[in-house]
Amino acid sequence: VFAIPRLLERHGLKIDDIDLWELNEAFASQCLYSRDKLGIDPAKYNVNGGSIAIGHPYGMTGARLAGHVLQEGKRRNAKWAVVSMCIGGGMGAAGLFEVY
Repeated sequence: VFAIPRLLERHGLKIDDIDLWELNEAFASQCLYSRDKLGIDPAKYNVNGGSIAIGHPYGMTGARLAGHVLQEGKRRNAKWAVVSMCIGGGMGAAGLFEVY
């Protein structure tokens, strides 16, 4: 939750500017909390089920979700996509992608 607002602020974007979201958490309740806390439109959020549905591979989740969001973003004609990645121990990271 904390990495995403900071990422968007650095790039002058708002939650509603993002066309596609992939929030990765191993626990479904954390995904829902993050979505609701940030005010993300459910229609743009984990559109193919997220990390639980597409796999949560050890040590490569960020690469897996980045590849997925870029392919799905291109398919949906999205301009901006955000991926969040759990790191472990309560830490997290977020990546912003311009899709073209």
